[in-house]
Amino acid sequence: MAANEEDSTLFKLEFACSDLRTLLQSSVQMEKSLEEMERNFDFIDESLSTAAKRVAPLQSLAMAAKALETRINRAVSPALALLHSFKLSESLQNKLIELSNKLSTEKNPRKRLKKLLKYVECVDQLNAAINLISRDGEPMIQKLQEVVEFLSRTKAADQYRTQRLKETLITVKALYESEVDDMRFDGLLDEALLNLQDEFEIMLQKMKHQNIGEQQADKEADQTVVSDLGTDMEIQVVRRIAETLAANDCMDICIDIFVKVRYRRAAKALMRLNPDYLRTYTPEEIDEMEWESLETAISLWIQHFELALKTVFVSEKKLCKQVLGGLPEVLVWLECFVKIADKIMAVFFRFGEGVARSNKEPQKLFKLLEMFDSLEKLKVEFSEIFEGESGADICIRFRELEKLLVHASSKVFWEFGLQIEGTSDGFPPPQDGSVPKLVRYALNYLKHLTTETYSAYMAKVFRTEQVWKAGILSKSETDENLLQDAISNIMEALQRNIESKSSRYKDKILTHIFVMNTYWYIYMRSRNTELGKLLGDQYMKQKYKTVAEESAYMYQRQAWDPLVRLLEKEDLIEQDNDSRGTGALARGKMEAFFTCFDEISRRHRGGYNIPDADLRAQIREATVKLVVPVYSEFLNAHSSLLPVKSYVSPESLERLLAQVFNGTDPTGNGRLKRRDSNNRVPGRNSVSVEGEFRNPRRSRSNSIDV
Repeated sequence: MAANEEDSTLFKLEFACSDLRTLLQSSVQMEKSLEEMERNFDFIDESLSTAAKRVAPLQSLAMAAKALETRINRAVSPALALLHSFKLSESLQNKLIELSNKLSTEKNPRKRLKKLLKYVECVDQLNAAINLISRDGEPMIQKLQEVVEFLSRTKAADQYRTQRLKETLITVKALYESEVDDMRFDGLLDEALLNLQDEFEIMLQKMKHQNIGEQQADKEADQTVVSDLGTDMEIQVVRRIAETLAANDCMDICIDIFVKVRYRRAAKALMRLNPDYLRTYTPEEIDEMEWESLETAISLWIQHFELALKTVFVSEKKLCKQVLGGLPEVLVWLECFVKIADKIMAVFFRFGEGVARSNKEPQKLFKLLEMFDSLEKLKVEFSEIFEGESGADICIRFRELEKLLVHASSKVFWEFGLQIEGTSDGFPPPQDGSVPKLVRYALNYLKHLTTETYSAYMAKVFRTEQVWKAGILSKSETDENLLQDAISNIMEALQRNIESKSSRYKDKILTHIFVMNTYWYIYMRSRNTELGKLLGDQYMKQKYKTVAEESAYMYQRQAWDPLVRLLEKEDLIEQDNDSRGTGALARGKMEAFFTCFDEISRRHRGGYNIPDADLRAQIREATVKLVVPVYSEFLNAHSSLLPVKSYVSPESLERLLAQVFNGTDPTGNGRLKRRDSNNRVPGRNSVSVEGEFRNPRRSRSNSIDV
């Protein structure tokens, strides 16, 4: 058992030794192989070093070739694009020539507009191509310059090729610098832009205003008339032309053409209204005009100002926005519109200013008020049309004209009152006691002023002036009170004028006739009118009717009372015992009565005048009631002492009195004659006296109380 184990151990040991021997042999063999490999590696390293020294120049050439390739590609791509742009430019120029020829031969307006639109599009495309050439040319030349410099520096190409590239670069650079400028400024593009300027001007000239006079007649007066000056196609074409010109540095030229043409068109449209009156505009020239001519001129100015604003300028503003609204400068169209309107508005403004600054004659007030009212109605619309900073100067001048008209209207009114008072000493009163022309004029003037048409304008003038003087926060009176106070002042001035004139009569009877006539005229012509309503019924009766009644009473007293007193019976009562003496006294009284009657009749026919028929009838009636009953009673009472057949009857006396007040001469020579036998007075016992004067009193009737 033990032996077996020992044998096994030895076997294993021998096997291990055998393995060690084998490993030792392998190690020796490996060492030999390693030495051989080392020798081989040394050889390979030596070979690689030799190869590396031989390949190094080729690596430099490869790197240079790669760099050259990169630079060539960077230069070739832009060059190809530039060549394409040149080809496109040439093609577009040929197309432009073709379109130009077609455009010149086309007669149909609509087809021509379409061709013109294509022409504009072609010009835009040519401009874009030239801009592309201009933009890409310099970078391409720069990149080509880099290639040439690289070749010169690296000597990647032979000297011949490098020199040829340098010459090519110089040629391309010179060509670019000259050709691009020629294409832009001296070539077909420049010629096309000149053609577009001509087309732009021609098309703008064709856009005419309709007959604005007829156009306005078909519209309401307060309605703005906006008419299109061109068709949609025409507007589209001129807008595209304007945008094309602006894109080619021709915006100033475009604006100049637009303003020049449209100003002429607008002015020509207004000239159809024949506004020759606008040639006269200085205050001195206006003062020399006949009033009828000036009145007509102002009326035309009001109409034409509104027409210009609501038709011509509204249409022109719309056209400006349609055509020039797409330009780079956003508000340039507003500036152009203001330039078009400015000169025309200046002509209107200077006429209005001339009228406002001219002499302040009374008759001008109504036209000044009409001018002021027309501006007030147009104020909001005017501000909307001339909006923004561009229209500020025109709006300022508009407001200045309004101020001038307010001041002028107010000054004319107050100077009218001063003129009424100032004529007290300058003009004598009427010789026959009739109503003075000044009173008639002043009353008609004030009646006209207080009508619905002018009262609101005048009140607005007073209120506006009050606000300017006292400030907007001042306590303002109502329009009616302002106008009432102003009119009352004029009426008081008129009263002072009448009182001054009445004091210049030497004949006291004529004084009363004058005052009666004048105040009765004022009262009757004012009542039931806007003037009377404004001043008030109580005011009119107190100031005028009462004074007229008082004067009528004084007239009766001084003109006819002396005649009546001649037939007093007191003297005859004292002579009752002496019939002869009584008869002589009665005849003497009758003779005195006839003489006095003749004198009074003569004075009435020659120097007294009561022009108002109603007033004259009332005075005649009152005189008849005063004189005829007394005469009849005296004649009847002394019929036994008087040759009754020798005197006129009471009825005939009444007719004679009627003739006295009617202004006729019943006898042919101005003397009252005794009647013949046919004029015998019917027998009567007594006649009551009804002609006694009553004290003046107020009355609601239209009659005058005497």
